[in-house]
Amino acid sequence: MRATLPETFGLDRLRTPIGTALLVSDADGVLRALDWEDCEPRMKALLRRQYGTVVLKAARAPVETRAALAGYFKGELDRLNEIHWRVAGTPFQRKVWNALPKIPPGATMSYGELAAKLDVPKAMRAVGHANGANPLSVVVPCHRLIGANGALVKYGGGIERKRWLLEHEGVVLRRSSDRAQ
Repeated sequence: MRATLPETFGLDRLRTPIGTALLVSDADGVLRALDWEDCEPRMKALLRRQYGTVVLKAARAPVETRAALAGYFKGELDRLNEIHWRVAGTPFQRKVWNALPKIPPGATMSYGELAAKLDVPKAMRAVGHANGANPLSVVVPCHRLIGANGALVKYGGGIERKRWLLEHEGVVLRRSSDRAQ
């Protein structure tokens, strides 16, 4: 049996208003992960689950990716659509991750609503687990999923980042109903 070589990805850092983002790109310049510097161990674990052994080498992300992200953080919310990304994951995870960018900036959806849209109305928890395994924070906008009661629940980068992202996109939040899990 032949041993598989580890995947090698480039790792770049981008300052944003909510912390330093880690940008992981492949040799083709396609974004494979975006997470926060203070969440680097979680990001590495997600990459291992998807790709096995991964080698991260310091490398600049494509100019177009950096520009699109900078534009998003300056208020040009549709710039996320310009970013080329690719994920591994299970077929169900990919189904969830491909559905998330269809939730427009300024809108939110509950886990149950997304499960219903995916024709698996009883799979709210599975949608939640897939959402939590999303390796592409912001770009695959897992922050747009909220609790059925409108509360902010679970975000790998922290509830305060989720709150900032949603408010940045124009979502009006009821602070009294928010709860961190």
